[in-house]
Amino acid sequence: MFAATTFKGKSVAVFGLARSGLASMRALIEGGADVVVWDDNEDAVAKAVQDSWPVKDLRHVDFASLDCLVLSPGVPLTHPVPHWSVERARAAGIEVIGDTEVFMREIAGSGAKVVAVTGTNGKSTTVALIGHVLASAGLDAHVGGNIGTAVFLLPPPATGTVYVLELSSYQIDLMPGLKPDVGVLMNLSPDHLDRHGTMDNYAAVKARMFARQAPGDTAVISIDDDWCRRIADDAGSGPRVVQMSVERRLDDGVSAPDGVVRLRDMTIDLNGIAGLRGRHNWQNACAAVAVADALGVECDAIAGGLASFPGLAHRMEEIGRAGHVLFINDSKATNSDAAAMALASFERIHWIAGGLAKSGGIEGLAPYFDRIAHAYLIGKASDAFAATLEGRVAYSRCGTIDEAVAQAAANARRDTCTEVAVLLSPACASFDQYPDFEKRGDAFRNAVMELDGVHVNKGEAA
Repeated sequence: MFAATTFKGKSVAVFGLARSGLASMRALIEGGADVVVWDDNEDAVAKAVQDSWPVKDLRHVDFASLDCLVLSPGVPLTHPVPHWSVERARAAGIEVIGDTEVFMREIAGSGAKVVAVTGTNGKSTTVALIGHVLASAGLDAHVGGNIGTAVFLLPPPATGTVYVLELSSYQIDLMPGLKPDVGVLMNLSPDHLDRHGTMDNYAAVKARMFARQAPGDTAVISIDDDWCRRIADDAGSGPRVVQMSVERRLDDGVSAPDGVVRLRDMTIDLNGIAGLRGRHNWQNACAAVAVADALGVECDAIAGGLASFPGLAHRMEEIGRAGHVLFINDSKATNSDAAAMALASFERIHWIAGGLAKSGGIEGLAPYFDRIAHAYLIGKASDAFAATLEGRVAYSRCGTIDEAVAQAAANARRDTCTEVAVLLSPACASFDQYPDFEKRGDAFRNAVMELDGVHVNKGEAA
């Protein structure tokens, strides 16, 4: 925790009392701001009162007396309609920003650098991988933002400090001063349109990553989808642009269509690195290589960091092995795009899928159906997924993860292929059975650990 001194003597309202809101509140108070806090959640307000924080119902506050509203990124800024606190702030002519904007102002001029990563899928793994590679090379690197650690809970800024931040579109929307030393855009596909209205709006928010960058800054941008390709074309007037692809080899840029990362004369083979299995992880590695290179890390140090990366919990996490059967926890795959990345990573799969379905279902996964030996369906999506799979993929309605793991493990052990994956990659939200994807992934891990003959990986994913 460190103080937000740039708001000293100013009146600031903080709306939202979850992790980032509480951290920014404490930083602002410690920095000398006059702070009031509120939330629409009665339990959060009651807890704040119990903890003696400066709670005040913002519905009864004169916003003209405030200098700023610090808004939780989970609160609607524009769509489907602006939150009432946003409307009141705009009517009073005060700025509406997020904790990450307060953070950017606080570290300005400190000598610290910011690496910011955004995209629809793969942000968390990429951020963790970049942080791991930089730390392995001896840099003072710290990971935070949307990945889990609120920015004001990171160590204070100093010359040589590198902050590697995962930024959602919601956070970028609240960051008018965003100007990373290295900005990374992984991919774009339709998501969060309830919050942004249209795909054009969503892409425009993501493009703000590079809007204020200048010569000396670096923009690492995938060109493997049309939306990102357009952003890469438009970003060329400011920062140095490093194009990125895992679909084709680039002579000018970073690429890994065959699992071998190439950047200028640098070559790093990812094949055989368990924590970087699959094309989506090749893209993550490309981003990490480009970022580390931009920060002056040598090739051998980058390669060593990639090779030692343990992966993230719930994201293509190898839980354990029983002979030729791998058990893979990809609970973070809450939509079909994310599940596609996992399905593309294994040749023979016993697939556990289902939960609370998102729009579009799993029809888009049809190109991977021939990899699926059997599907084990759980949760509310079971009937809809069964209808899609009927006549194309053998399936069982299992209902629960415990039953799905038991059936999948038994069938996979009898499978004669050289390597078989029991893969939890639900393509669904978890909320019908679990409060979040982490609890769902924990349930999968626990079920696997109960099986006989499974060698469970002991190391914790970072």
